[in-house]
Amino acid sequence: MAESRIETFKKMLESEPENALVRFGLANEYLKAERYEEAIAALNDYLQRADDEGAAFGMLARAYEQTGRREQAREAYQRGIEAASLHGHPSMAEDYRMTLESDYQD
Repeated sequence: MAESRIETFKKMLESEPENALVRFGLANEYLKAERYEEAIAALNDYLQRADDEGAAFGMLARAYEQTGRREQAREAYQRGIEAASLHGHPSMAEDYRMTLESDYQD
């Protein structure tokens, strides 16, 4: 199922290459399919084009965690805190802070 959704998003992106929401959707499908390297690339591409409110940074952090890149994950969580705070999502920012405090105290 995830593969067909990935293909659907890829086709949508071909016809709408600047559509940030399609890029976000593609990245989300890559995460669901555990295709973490592709998810990282898609999320970074999305984040270069969109003013994310924090969610994509959390997704990016989790993808980095799955590939063993803890420092990049930490940075993504920190950027997510900034974005979530800026856009009025204090609970998201707090979730990311708690993750950093509990999982990244090394």
